[in-house]
Amino acid sequence: MALFPRSSGVLLHPTSLPGRYGIGDLGENAFRFADWLESTGQSVWQILPLGPTSYGDSPYQTLSAFAGNPNLISLDKLVEDGWLTTKDLDDTPDFPAHKVDYGWIIGFHDEKLTLAYQRFKTHANEKARKPFENWCRDNASWLDDFALFVTLKKKNNGRPWTEWEDEGESLYQPASLAKARIQQADAIEEQRFRQWLFFSQWYALKYYVNKKGIRLFGDIPIFVAHDSADVWANKAEYFLDEKGNPIVVAGVPPDYFSATGQRWGNPLYRWNLMKANGYEWWLNRMRAILQLVDYVRVDHFRGFEAYWEIPASEPTAIKGQWLAGPGDDFFKVMQATFGQLPIIAEDLGVITQGVEKLRDDFNLPGMKVLQFAWSNPTNPFLPHNHSVNCVVYTGTHDNNTTIGWWQNETDDSTRHFVREYLSRDVQQVNWDLMRVAMMSPAHTVVFPMQDLLNLGAEGRMNTPGVESGNWTWRFTEAMIPQETHQRLSHLTWLYQRRPDQQEKQYGDVAVKKSS
Repeated sequence: MALFPRSSGVLLHPTSLPGRYGIGDLGENAFRFADWLESTGQSVWQILPLGPTSYGDSPYQTLSAFAGNPNLISLDKLVEDGWLTTKDLDDTPDFPAHKVDYGWIIGFHDEKLTLAYQRFKTHANEKARKPFENWCRDNASWLDDFALFVTLKKKNNGRPWTEWEDEGESLYQPASLAKARIQQADAIEEQRFRQWLFFSQWYALKYYVNKKGIRLFGDIPIFVAHDSADVWANKAEYFLDEKGNPIVVAGVPPDYFSATGQRWGNPLYRWNLMKANGYEWWLNRMRAILQLVDYVRVDHFRGFEAYWEIPASEPTAIKGQWLAGPGDDFFKVMQATFGQLPIIAEDLGVITQGVEKLRDDFNLPGMKVLQFAWSNPTNPFLPHNHSVNCVVYTGTHDNNTTIGWWQNETDDSTRHFVREYLSRDVQQVNWDLMRVAMMSPAHTVVFPMQDLLNLGAEGRMNTPGVESGNWTWRFTEAMIPQETHQRLSHLTWLYQRRPDQQEKQYGDVAVKKSS
């Protein structure tokens, strides 16, 4: 029985929204995008991880698995709340409209958020402070460590925690941390304030989105960044040496796409210890993300069945070994806590029968990406081979756009097969594949916004293995072709993916709506 109704939606990270402050945020344009989704019959908005990014700007390597990205805080909403004035924003530079220039926007937003905090500290009355204080208390289990971590990282000029000047702070020694909490009390409180602003704005957006019948699909990377509050404050649960450096790291072995594999560098979990304490950290993580979104895509799902362990001393992923993950024991604990799991399994790459069994035993939808489909009629990514319980994409954040793929990454054999499958010449490859995806028996279809905008390689969000230039793509409303609204609306209606074409109940689970 499928957990999902027959539906469709759009993949768009909030950083890619339009706006005047250099990066998409949780303000007016996020609400307008939700209106646009509803008007075209879409009922899914998929995003990338929302955590605070660091070096490389990747949402998959964040400073915390629990915190939000302060760069997404709407400055206009801070004016509405009284913590900024319109005059405070008069010095907004002319940021690029189609690209996030992180070097500029981070400094600009940091300055404005500090100003907002100073106003809050000086002028907030008891009524205004009470919600902040209550929220801080309710989230202290992760917030206190995170606020201290970011403060100490800033004091150390952004260096990783293993390189901090004070070894007691680096190694999370209680006496050193108690001293730091006193000395850095105001800076720590400012970090709490920023998180409160982010979560307050996100909850308002989520409420609005859910009231429109749109479900938010979030994203959890299976591994966390080494330079994060999660690892710094919980070193015993990772394979680290006495100085906190990883002994072994995560990645994937050599394959068709890479002769040396991928060495991600994330520290690996001590799954035996996590199991012994009932996977408490993971339960807290899942509980936290489900307050922000309705369903969760789990990145590198196959790592729960088996993961590739690489000695930290190795420069590539060639020398490693497969080790058993926590398997069904982990998901039984999750299921006992959350019931039917609202999880989408990212099951791309070389997937074994064991991974498929783990996915199917817990009724988790997998992913089908059409760019991977065009080899032969038995290819599992072709629509006629899709099961009902899966989510279909033309491409993901790691792929080229469909037009970019067609122009730059396909050969004559692939193009011939696509034409054979369509039984005609390709007209507009992005719309041709979106139509094919809509026809799939799969319960859910998701399109990257770039495909709806008819963009080529210039719209790519991420190129795996390339260190710079990723995660910067943005769009403007002027980039939306006039016919896009009608075409998307028509395909959604034609292939019965509109919410008003569905029953209210699907299987044992209703479509989630905030009350």
